[in-house]
Amino acid sequence: MARPPVPGSVVVPNWHESAEGKEYLACILRKNRRRVFGLLERPVLPPPVSIDTASYKIFVSGKSGVGKTALVAKLAGLEVPVVHHETTGIQTTVVFWPAKLQASGRVVMFRFEFWDCGESALKKFDHMLPACMENTDAFLFLFSFTDRASFEDLPGQLTRIAGEAPGVVRIVIGSKFDQYMHTDVPERDLIAFQQAWELPLLRVKSVPGRRLADGRTLDGRAGLADVAHVLNGLAEQLWHQDQVAAGLLPNPPESAPE
Repeated sequence: MARPPVPGSVVVPNWHESAEGKEYLACILRKNRRRVFGLLERPVLPPPVSIDTASYKIFVSGKSGVGKTALVAKLAGLEVPVVHHETTGIQTTVVFWPAKLQASGRVVMFRFEFWDCGESALKKFDHMLPACMENTDAFLFLFSFTDRASFEDLPGQLTRIAGEAPGVVRIVIGSKFDQYMHTDVPERDLIAFQQAWELPLLRVKSVPGRRLADGRTLDGRAGLADVAHVLNGLAEQLWHQDQVAAGLLPNPPESAPE
């Protein structure tokens, strides 16, 4: 796997907040609500606008209860389940995200296809994990700030994936960051982990999304602002990996974790 790029070096970080960015975001919103896309659907852009689409398959990995399904729901602008129910099979969710490249100034529509599978199903059915890992472009490794064991489980997961899929992008995400006052994972452990593994580490909150004036409907724009750092982070890592694979960028040697 290519060494991760410096954050903000591939994708313009706050472009989605600009006037130009908001025009592109309009195609994934409807009256400030997020549009939901099926596997074969895509956003409709105005006739004069034509941009390339970069599609990626992403497998979400982590212990039961760390918030895998909740994370995908937040990224897609869907309601986050209030009560935890383990995913019984494989669940796929498509999320579109426009981003502007730093080097060329070109806008690319990123299509992320998230694959989420419950831990019990993975253990019970042998075909589940191979299906999730087949042709996967990135792995999201989740841990919960309120579950120390989920954090300590990360090295084992990362080592296993490194052996089975060495060229795949790996990103670590800590969920329930808003409960940081009650964390089981102090900042010094996160720093040590990043120094050892040299992987991107993002933080997400578990609080319910903001609502529109009716008090019921999720505010699509506000929800995008809450998860933009994750979507930009994914776009950045995956685009950089593709550029390295195509020989357009050098690939520095990756150091092994200590």
